[in-house]
Amino acid sequence: ADGTVQVGDAVIALARLGAGGLAECTVAAASDVFARPATMPPAVAAAMPVTYQTAWIGLLHRARLAAGDTVLVHAGAGGAGSAAIQVARAAGATVLATAGGADKVARCRDLGAHVAIDYRSDDFVQVVREHTEGAGVDVVYDGVGGDTFDASTKAIAFEGRIVVVGFSAGRAAEARTNHAMVKNYSVIGVNWGAYRALRPELLQQAHREIIEWWSAGAVAPFVSEVVPMEAMPDALDRLRA
Repeated sequence: ADGTVQVGDAVIALARLGAGGLAECTVAAASDVFARPATMPPAVAAAMPVTYQTAWIGLLHRARLAAGDTVLVHAGAGGAGSAAIQVARAAGATVLATAGGADKVARCRDLGAHVAIDYRSDDFVQVVREHTEGAGVDVVYDGVGGDTFDASTKAIAFEGRIVVVGFSAGRAAEARTNHAMVKNYSVIGVNWGAYRALRPELLQQAHREIIEWWSAGAVAPFVSEVVPMEAMPDALDRLRA
């Protein structure tokens, strides 16, 4: 609709609900179709839109991340966290990331985190304070919620921004507005899906910048496995688990 893609182009598309994406042919709204470089493998393309656009919207649009800022990314080895680490690095930020276990901590470092923290053995609030000389981080990217959000309020800097993108811990935290007022920080919600309906042009802008970073080697989705179509039911079960 906006002239960015033409018939025959390789694209990344978000299938319309009910049409299904695991198919040879599907249907998508024009605003849900994004240009794909011919050199981008399909598995990489499939991993790009939701997590990387969410990170771009949350960090750059909502939290106004600037070069030189310090960012704490929770669950950095997962899909949302790994994208946030790379987007923050590409934007010129210093990145601290949390993860559970040595392997996931190592993955955070491989993804570009300057500091990787094993939350199972270390207190991330203390590590943040040590790394920032007591100031705290400018931005927290939180897809975990619960106790992790509560502790993040102790790690956020004056005029910092806590970006809420999910509640994988199973509990949606309750922000203490008196604490936010006294410490002068913001709690910012990010619902990526709302932008599909309300600000689709912003997602296209996000996508263009993400693709530029990918072309420059600054971001790259971590694809752990590619499975054949007949194995998809089992793969989806494992993903849900």
